[in-house]
Amino acid sequence: MNTTIQQQIIHWDRKFNKSKEKNLLGEEPLSIRIQGNPYSVVMRTPGNEIELVAGFCLTEGIIDTPDDYKSLAFCDGEDTNTVAVTLVPSRREQISQILDRRGFISQTSCGLCGKEIVKDLFQKIQPLQDNGRIDIGRALSCLENITRHQPLRQQTRAAHAAVLFDSEFELLASAEDVGRHNAVDKVIGKAFLDSKLDQTALLILSSRISFELVQKAARARIPIILAISRPTALAVQLATELNITLATLSSDGPGLYVFCAAQRLLDAK
Repeated sequence: MNTTIQQQIIHWDRKFNKSKEKNLLGEEPLSIRIQGNPYSVVMRTPGNEIELVAGFCLTEGIIDTPDDYKSLAFCDGEDTNTVAVTLVPSRREQISQILDRRGFISQTSCGLCGKEIVKDLFQKIQPLQDNGRIDIGRALSCLENITRHQPLRQQTRAAHAAVLFDSEFELLASAEDVGRHNAVDKVIGKAFLDSKLDQTALLILSSRISFELVQKAARARIPIILAISRPTALAVQLATELNITLATLSSDGPGLYVFCAAQRLLDAK
C-alpha cells in the first residue's frame, strides 16, 4: 500500500489543455476489530496503523492506558487492512456498554481493501450519465469565490463549506460545518428538502476530495465536483468508475486540474 500514487491528469490553464502527472494521497480503509468483532472502519493514508488504532481506542474510551491492551496487532501480517485489539479481562468488563453498541459497520472481511470497497459500491450505485457540459471558466469562478459562501469561516477560520449550483450556475444551496463531510450532508439535505437536488450540476468544496465525499455525491447524483485541494487516489478511482467529474485548483499557475470524466468540462482534443 502506497502513501502516494501517480495520476495522469489534464491541466487547463485558462487557455490550453496539458497532460501532466501529479501525486495523489493514498487512501485505504482500515478495519478495527475489538475482541474478535468488527468495531469500525476508518479511511486513512497507509502507514502508522498501530498508532492510529491506539489513538482511536483512547479517544473512543476503549482504553485509558497501554496496560488495558492484551494485544494490538495486524491480522495476518502488516500488508492487511485489519488491526485486531484484545483487551485485558478487567478492561473488557469496564467498557462492556461501549463494545455492545451496534451499528458501527457491517464489514467483517479481513481482506478489506480500496478496490473491494469501490467494487462493492459500484454494484450498489449506478454510474452517472453524461448529462451535458458546463462552462469550465464559470465553474472555476465558482470555486475561486467560495469564500462568499463561508460566513462562519470568515468569523472563525475553522469551517468547511459545500455549495451546490445548477447548470446555469444559479446557487441552489450552501452549508458550512467544522467537518467537511457534515457540510456536504447539510448542503445535499437542504437541496433535497427544497426539491432542488435533481437540478444540481456542480458541487463546490473548500476541502480536499475524499472517497466518502465522492460516495455522497454519487448517491445524490451530482455529476461534477470541484474543490480547493486534490482528491485522494481512491476518490479518483471511485469517481472514474461512477463517471463523476473531479477537478481542483491548479498549483502550476491559474486554472484547474481535471482528474477524471473531463468530457463535462473540456472539449475533446
